[in-house]
Amino acid sequence: MSRSLVIVLLIIAIVVGGLFVLAGMDTEQAPVRVEKVVPNEKLAQ
Repeated sequence: MSRSLVIVLLIIAIVVGGLFVLAGMDTEQAPVRVEKVVPNEKLAQ
């Protein structure tokens, strides 16, 4: 195998490994309730 092919395969392996690591991270957060005033002229009548 040529040296450039080995380097390309190594870079691809690192990228794929990084994607698996990122996909396996547990980053779920509890939802935060946000209340916002929404003006509605029809309700004011």
